Amino acid sequence: MLNNTRNFCIIAHIDHGKSTLADRFLEITNTVDKRHMHAQLLDQMELEQERGITIKLQPVRMKYKGYTLNLIDTPGHVDFTYEVSRSLAAVEGAILLVDASQGVQAQTIANLYLAIDQDLTIIPVMNKIDLPNADPDKVSAEIIHLLGCKREDILTCSGKTGQGVPELLDEVIKKVPPPAETSDKPPRALIFDSLYNDYCGIVAAIRMKDGALKKGDLVTFMGTGAKGEVLDIGHFAPQMSSDGILENGQIGYVTSGVKVLGEVRVGDTITLTKNGATEQLPGYKEVKPMVFAGIFPREGDEYNNLRDAVDKLKLSDSALYYEPEHSQALGFGFRCGFLGMLHLEIFQERLKREFGLSIIATIPSVAYNVFKTNGENLTIKSPQDLPEVQKIEHIEEPWMTVDIITPQEFIGNIMGLIAERKGIYKNTEYLSTGAGQRAILHYETPLASLITDFYDKLKSVSSGYASLNYEYKEYKKTDVIKLDIMIADEVVEELATLVWQDDAYRAGKKIVEILKDTLDREQFVIKIQATIGGKIIASERISALRKDVTAKLYGGDVTRKNKLLDRQKKGKKKMMSMNKGKVTIPTEAYLAVLKR
Repeated sequence: MLNNTRNFCIIAHIDHGKSTLADRFLEITNTVDKRHMHAQLLDQMELEQERGITIKLQPVRMKYKGYTLNLIDTPGHVDFTYEVSRSLAAVEGAILLVDASQGVQAQTIANLYLAIDQDLTIIPVMNKIDLPNADPDKVSAEIIHLLGCKREDILTCSGKTGQGVPELLDEVIKKVPPPAETSDKPPRALIFDSLYNDYCGIVAAIRMKDGALKKGDLVTFMGTGAKGEVLDIGHFAPQMSSDGILENGQIGYVTSGVKVLGEVRVGDTITLTKNGATEQLPGYKEVKPMVFAGIFPREGDEYNNLRDAVDKLKLSDSALYYEPEHSQALGFGFRCGFLGMLHLEIFQERLKREFGLSIIATIPSVAYNVFKTNGENLTIKSPQDLPEVQKIEHIEEPWMTVDIITPQEFIGNIMGLIAERKGIYKNTEYLSTGAGQRAILHYETPLASLITDFYDKLKSVSSGYASLNYEYKEYKKTDVIKLDIMIADEVVEELATLVWQDDAYRAGKKIVEILKDTLDREQFVIKIQATIGGKIIASERISALRKDVTAKLYGGDVTRKNKLLDRQKKGKKKMMSMNKGKVTIPTEAYLAVLKR
């Protein structure tokens, strides 16, 4: 049985056809009935189907030629790399999928290195060979340059038409090794994913590393100490299918009746409560969030619903970080950490769709290390946490190693873009030669340069051909200052941001212009100012609405008109002086600044 088991996943850059190839696997192995088949079947979230991208890893068990094949479909975007790394720890092999028309991309290389770190068997595959612009010779040369393999080792297929897919499954059976034989050891199962079910509590996706677990077993989660009973256990087909037992080397799910959200963690080990294992499995490296933003409910009484929603999303999105936060303007909410801007965007969309919540997100920021003059060190994730200037010795910001793959003709444009973003050039590596030559540009760049519109600008200057991957490198000394925004002479903390000193004027000018366009006019003049330490560096004014107080006059001396206008003028002045001129900032204004 164990010798006939193969555990593998598909890794690739975004939009290289992973989910379409997985669809063909399901069809060829008759795992899913034809009448239930549809495109991107393993992308089970509405958001994934709508956007055409994979956000969550998804396991499925298939039967083929007497073999049990456990497949895990993975995301391709850099913001969901943690999903890929967790999948790789649960399998013995990986299909490295490359688009025959686009060639090797940045995330292809990043995912390959993750697989090599796990010592997995790599099967290189060229997909989409049916496309008219496919260039198998050029792309195979890039794969050979990357892997050092032979041309005959590279398989070709089309996930759309099914060409070459049966041969690929045969190659998986031939090359991917079966799981190690550890059936006689006390059971240990690695949790590589989890989700919340209203009826049975927390469902843990597991890979059995040792022994077996069966229905009715009393189990312990070794990391948290939580205890439960195996109420249901089985495999994904791709819906949950009950088996009653999971044996060594198999991938499936377990429900234990545990409903406390913090008691089941990704990376934890499940074992028997009696005569169980004494040593935990290694688990996963702690994920490090890169981008932080405040998330607040639009209505204050929705805070408890937001907390429950974030807790449940944390189960299926283990890269999410959050802690409670309070704002004078927005009330109670959370300071959340994400792996990138797409991660933040998907999180907001899931809160809206899956839980019906309406939220406000503050301006994203990176985490800065602040070294104070008294020797104290702290990490700040929000501009509001920055100490007074005179108490700061220096500040450090995160820098990333950035790899950009691009056709040769766009190298100049891209270098110009990264130079504007304070990037430091390292070297250039060429993937191919001759016509259509492509290169990898290696840079080091501050993370703050990447989290807003860098990806969009990169696609723009390269006509959509460049691809991007980045990884954390280190913290470096920086010269950042806090930019405050004042509206009607009041500081709006939620609009504060940390900017480089030499970029402060441009950022301040941009924000006040956006606010001028998005704020509603009031009965008085609204001053919008960007300030640094009390010094105004940019300002705009929104003129007052003029209520026609003379409309009711129908004649008489002009002094009657002047008297009403003077009274209106004094009233507006009094409104401002007594601070009655409060300005309501709509959510659209926050969002406009957020997307600046």
